[in-house]
Amino acid sequence: MTDTPIRLLLADDHPVVRAGLRAVLETEPGIEVAAEAATAEEAVARATVGDIDVVLMDLQFGGGMNGAEATAAIAARPEAPRVLIVTTYDSDADTLPAIEAGATGYLLKDAPPEDLAEAVRTAAAGRTALAPAVADRLMNRLRTPGTTLTRRETEVLALVAGGLSNQAVGHRLHLTEGTVKSHLARVYAKLGVDSRTAAVAAATSLGLIRR
Repeated sequence: MTDTPIRLLLADDHPVVRAGLRAVLETEPGIEVAAEAATAEEAVARATVGDIDVVLMDLQFGGGMNGAEATAAIAARPEAPRVLIVTTYDSDADTLPAIEAGATGYLLKDAPPEDLAEAVRTAAAGRTALAPAVADRLMNRLRTPGTTLTRRETEVLALVAGGLSNQAVGHRLHLTEGTVKSHLARVYAKLGVDSRTAAVAAATSLGLIRR
């Protein structure tokens, strides 16, 4: 056993959240909060210094790069620290991009303090740490692949849920309007619905897109 502490970087745009995480984790033996970042860009820059073991990363920042993009930038570097997502969002639209980007773990902000500390230690050891709700959903995706949406279908439906037209969705995602319609048609078939409103309602209730 080494006595070297696990050094953390807390990346969240809310100072109160960072203070709360610091208060919880600094009482834990073998864990040290080494730095904080208020933007995803700051987190990427600080994580490259080489003295951080685990980054606790929020998903949503006020502007610029988001948490999944920052995770990908960090994970792409050699000898990168582990990234543990700590967020309030557990929909497929949030979890899948973060995990695909290379996050070692995914935890929700309402997790008990002991679960947070255990997730940090698990991530530092290179093992996966998932919130139970996220783990259940990922297992369900594997068991019933025919009823789950692809990442692109999820992105399209999330924008539709936000009130965007097919044309606006296409512009946002750099797709043609016809491609957007094709994605929506597959979504309707998978969810057993025949309208945008019904698709949004069904996907929300299934946790595929954020409420």
